[in-house]
Amino acid sequence: MTALGRNRDFNVFWLGQALSVVGGSMSLLALPLLVLDATGSGTQLGLVTAVSGVTAIATGTFAGSVVDRSDRRRLMIRCDLLRAVLLCAVPVLWLAWPRIWLLYLLTVVVTFLKTLFDVAYVTAVPDLVPPRDLTAANGRLMSTFAFGTLLGPVAAGLVTTASGAGLALVADGATFAVSAASLRWVRFGRHGAAPRTPGGSGGGLRETFLVGFRFLWGHPVLRSLTVLLTVLTFVTVGATDLLIFRVLEELGHGPAALGYVIAVSGLGSVVAAFAAGPLRRSFGFGGCWLGAVALIGLGMVVIGVGRSLFVVAGAAVVFMFGLTLGGVCSMTLRQEVTPAPLLGRVTAAFWTVHNASGPIGAAVLMGLATRHGVPAVSWGAGAVCLLVIVGGLASPLRGSRPESGRRAPGGRVWDRERVGPQE
Repeated sequence: MTALGRNRDFNVFWLGQALSVVGGSMSLLALPLLVLDATGSGTQLGLVTAVSGVTAIATGTFAGSVVDRSDRRRLMIRCDLLRAVLLCAVPVLWLAWPRIWLLYLLTVVVTFLKTLFDVAYVTAVPDLVPPRDLTAANGRLMSTFAFGTLLGPVAAGLVTTASGAGLALVADGATFAVSAASLRWVRFGRHGAAPRTPGGSGGGLRETFLVGFRFLWGHPVLRSLTVLLTVLTFVTVGATDLLIFRVLEELGHGPAALGYVIAVSGLGSVVAAFAAGPLRRSFGFGGCWLGAVALIGLGMVVIGVGRSLFVVAGAAVVFMFGLTLGGVCSMTLRQEVTPAPLLGRVTAAFWTVHNASGPIGAAVLMGLATRHGVPAVSWGAGAVCLLVIVGGLASPLRGSRPESGRRAPGGRVWDRERVGPQE
């Protein structure tokens, strides 16, 4: 048995999140279907995604400071319990008062809680495993996400066809309750209740956000990664909406078929999650991340031009492989080069900055897809991915081992286990 396999706290954490991801994958399909069923509008579908993105960005400006100064386990439990209550209440509210603004309100609150949870989730991993196991642990967590995308959409498609999208949201809420219960059995490491650090215990919203942003911008590789991801995110956030619109509206298939397509796409995530460690050891961060962008672009183009459901499903597999590989690599790099007490603020700043383009991109892509069709939009998305690759080759990302030079602002070296810079 590997060291990670013997790590009880990580495995309880991992298994609890596994069930939660299945439920989250059901919502990923159920909520858009509920919106599309209520309005029949692809533009409304894109706007819901845009609202989610704007909420995540706004929350990200202070989420890192909250996480770095909180008991992470307690914070995650509270976020899970609140999401469970909200999602389970949706069918009742929708039956009593079917108004589209309720779905927008639900999207805002659930996204707020999700952002807080996700920042705490990323910062918790280094507290549960030693540095040598970070890539393997992140890969295992990503594989959990992948298995969730295999099972969740199939279940959501079947449940939605039989009983409506509301019941799928209730199932998601139940999994958050299980996740909250499992977290009570996890013991976090020495940074579980993050110590107060210079710049983290006081100051306003702007100051606490800038603590993470300054470190992020002072690291050459993280700076380049953030800029390029901002461009990439413009086209990837709306990818799921494009896939839904392509399968349902343009190819004329039903919710069950869409569920199977999204489920099959999870195979790409499964393979990428297990392959991320070996690929990164062989090709380094730069090669893996830029290769992932190439696969994302290829997948988006074929999703748009493929006329067969099998071809579209295969392209979705390629897209998810690239998305997962890039995600594991960037998450691990950030955990490796960031001082532990700053990790929450750096993670929040990283997500907030590069996700800023996501809501705009989702709304623009769906608006263009409604007018001109998904094929034309997919070619544009592929061109954007190509530009990101060219930019990456001209940046510090082209280096294969950026984690070996842990440089912070002013050329100083940071020790992950300490707050201050080491000359």
